[in-house]
Amino acid sequence: MRSAWRDAALLATVLLLAACSGAKTRPSATGSTARVQGNPPVAAGDRFHDDIRRPQDSRYRDSRDSVPAGPPPDLSKLVEPVPRVESRSLYGNKSPYTVRGQTYRVLPTARGYDERGIASYYGSKFDGYKTSSLETYDMYKFSAASKTLPLPSFARVTNLQNGKSVIVRVNDRGPFHKNRLIDLSYAAAVKIGIWPKGTGLVEVRGIDPRNVGTELPPPVAVTSRHLAIYLQVGAFADQDNADRVAQRLRDADLAPVQVTEAVVQGRRVRRVRVGPLKDAERVDSVSDRIVGMGLPRPRIAVD
Repeated sequence: MRSAWRDAALLATVLLLAACSGAKTRPSATGSTARVQGNPPVAAGDRFHDDIRRPQDSRYRDSRDSVPAGPPPDLSKLVEPVPRVESRSLYGNKSPYTVRGQTYRVLPTARGYDERGIASYYGSKFDGYKTSSLETYDMYKFSAASKTLPLPSFARVTNLQNGKSVIVRVNDRGPFHKNRLIDLSYAAAVKIGIWPKGTGLVEVRGIDPRNVGTELPPPVAVTSRHLAIYLQVGAFADQDNADRVAQRLRDADLAPVQVTEAVVQGRRVRRVRVGPLKDAERVDSVSDRIVGMGLPRPRIAVD
């Protein structure tokens, strides 16, 4: 839960400028509107007077993220979203888009999406402010931010360490921290046990609302709580190339280095992985060291 993950202001501004043509109006919570010629719309009644044209460091009321004081919410009173077919948001779906020098492409649909990685969450700092789709973020709803899933879309997120799961509605972009897969709302993080630690290993499965009656993905069966996190530095068709990279990593005195064979799309490859790594903090530090060696940033693998 770090502010660096939340580049929503920057991204939303970029997407708005790309999507807007002429002046637009958007109703506020009180029914009044504000028309801004040639700029993103601003609602007069928005909570905290949220102005997405402002730079991120001055947009939010708080400088640091936090969670409410006291016990977590009574989850029995919170209802998970029901997946349904929705039109794509006018904002937040530009593809490709670039944040911090990294380019991302938005998927055409959540159907077939199935990824494992590290989840984070965001809370009070962003509560009441606009997401990348220009919806108002409510930390007591089951929502999430994704770099690639279309806005809006639905997914089931399962904590791989305890088997708890939640259906979320994806309505925001992020997290742009280099080793995070998804950012959960505070309520979703509490429900599956990512709170209060801040991060956790999850599987994210996209939901196709058109077939929700027959294809709603069930929670992932968790048979072991001792999952391992690896950093995959590369997958090589040539054994010598794999061995050379592996030796460079061993010479740098990193975590145990493994070279394993796998079949990917009918081709036999040698995967070079560093690990297992004990937690997200270790993943971050080792990943930075690998990049510092001039190698590509590794991707996370959870087995």
